[in-house]
Amino acid sequence: MLKITNKVSYVGKIDWQLRKFHGEQLTTNRGSSYNSYLIQDKKNVLIDGVWGPFAKEFVDNLQKIIDIKSIDYIVALHAEPDHSSALADVLEIIPNTPVYCTANGVKSLKGYHHKDWNFVPVKTGDKLDIGASALTFIEAAMLHWPDQLMAYLDSDKILFSSDAFGQHFATEFMYDDCVDNSELIFEAMKYYANIVAPYSKKVTQKLEEIAKFNLPIGIIAPAHGVMWKHNPNLILEKYAKWANAYKENQITVVYDTMYGSTRRMAEVIAEGIREIDPSATIKLFHSSTADNSDIITEVFRSKAILVGSPTYNSGILNSTAAMLEELKGIRMQAKKAAAFGSYGWAANSAKIITKMLEESGFELPEAASITANWNPDEAALVACFEFGKKFAAFAK
Repeated sequence: MLKITNKVSYVGKIDWQLRKFHGEQLTTNRGSSYNSYLIQDKKNVLIDGVWGPFAKEFVDNLQKIIDIKSIDYIVALHAEPDHSSALADVLEIIPNTPVYCTANGVKSLKGYHHKDWNFVPVKTGDKLDIGASALTFIEAAMLHWPDQLMAYLDSDKILFSSDAFGQHFATEFMYDDCVDNSELIFEAMKYYANIVAPYSKKVTQKLEEIAKFNLPIGIIAPAHGVMWKHNPNLILEKYAKWANAYKENQITVVYDTMYGSTRRMAEVIAEGIREIDPSATIKLFHSSTADNSDIITEVFRSKAILVGSPTYNSGILNSTAAMLEELKGIRMQAKKAAAFGSYGWAANSAKIITKMLEESGFELPEAASITANWNPDEAALVACFEFGKKFAAFAK
């Protein structure tokens, strides 16, 4: 338990061991946390729970802080099981307690738990008076699920932001000024790039809506990771930038390779880029050995990418295909791309990659790809170098 203010306590769970999230989809190399908050005023409010494996521990620890039967309201900001699983255990003890959530939250919670709890659907602007303070609800649909909800505690100036503004970051120091800032911002960007980026237009709209409320925000308390207490405006500013076709002066080259031919192409293409754009950051990733979630983060921060694979069974290698399929779902904005690949008897890979990049919304040059037969000879490597130069000029 961590006392945030006189009224508000952190009652969540830090998961130091977590390394994968959303099944096996997302890497969480610094662990994570499942943030739950307890407000104690004239009325007592529990905001969210924790993931199922920690439900018993959560209930036991909560009982040490407060008689669970004295909890008056539950606020379910998000129905995903990493937040709502333990609420089912709490509601076994207090089954008639009102559960405040969005209308979509009712559907999702029923879908997961198959219980007809005492739901109280809320909309943006609805308030819950709890004594000397009140919670104002703000719907946040598609950040990142339809049921998403935020809640603002007026007395303590805390915005409970659900999954928005979070990070998968385990730390015993639960505030932004108590952790390494570069690690924190990277994890916040990784969270945005892999989870929130498909809904960037919604992010912009929601930030504008929050600004119109003129809420004095002293603390942003997300559902994962540290709370933004020292400088809550920082993450608001970051989200505003990230949602607006974000890119840095970076070109990322992602490839898979069987016997080194496509790797060599990647390296020489990168040399060509450097010739034309020496100020750009150039990063190369071997997609079958690199962390895919980190690759997605680097693609997100790039102005342009190149993707390569050898032809394999008339297609492309599976690590390349999986990465491209994920990019299609994320729908990154205003980025440029091209394809490359080696082949033996069927030059299919670059064509397949080109098509997938186009389907993902990337802008491609007129000469959208380059191929090399077998192990690239000196002439093929010169062509790769020139291709890199042309792509760098296109990407500027």
